[in-house]
Amino acid sequence: MGLEGKRVAILAEEMYNEFDLWYPYYRLKEEGAGVVLVGSSASATYRSKVGLPVTVDAAADGVLAADFQGLVIPGGYAPDHMRRNPAMVGLVREMDAAGKVVAAICHAGWMLTSADIVRGRRLTSFFAIRDDLVHAGAQWVDEEVVIDGNLITSRTPDDLPVFMKAVIAALARS
Repeated sequence: MGLEGKRVAILAEEMYNEFDLWYPYYRLKEEGAGVVLVGSSASATYRSKVGLPVTVDAAADGVLAADFQGLVIPGGYAPDHMRRNPAMVGLVREMDAAGKVVAAICHAGWMLTSADIVRGRRLTSFFAIRDDLVHAGAQWVDEEVVIDGNLITSRTPDDLPVFMKAVIAALARS
């Protein structure tokens, strides 16, 4: 229980990957963090790729980067929906600008490109969005977890154990 007093936002939208959202959610809670599920609309319920529901606690336009020590962006196809919402993109950009933990897995790299925070940074993602990240200026590598300053990225749900160890360690230092 090393994250008492820390608050972490997890973004949610339609078509999220259930592993990428729920595994970080429960690991962070196990460590004592306060976890806030943030979506494009307050109290909305979104469905995962297999139909698993998640009801968010707050809308992105109702929270501030100052409210959190970290942010987790799950994959699936949700990031393609998330990046259509200026408040969600702005939250990612503000968290990064403040040097706070920004963790993205799988297709979540789409949100990083929309927030314009990948240029010159080393990261990874699901292989299918490699070109998107490279064209946005990232140095893409095929590793299970990549840490570049406050930015932590992983490729797939198979990487979740090492991804969350890195996220928890970074939050504990913040």
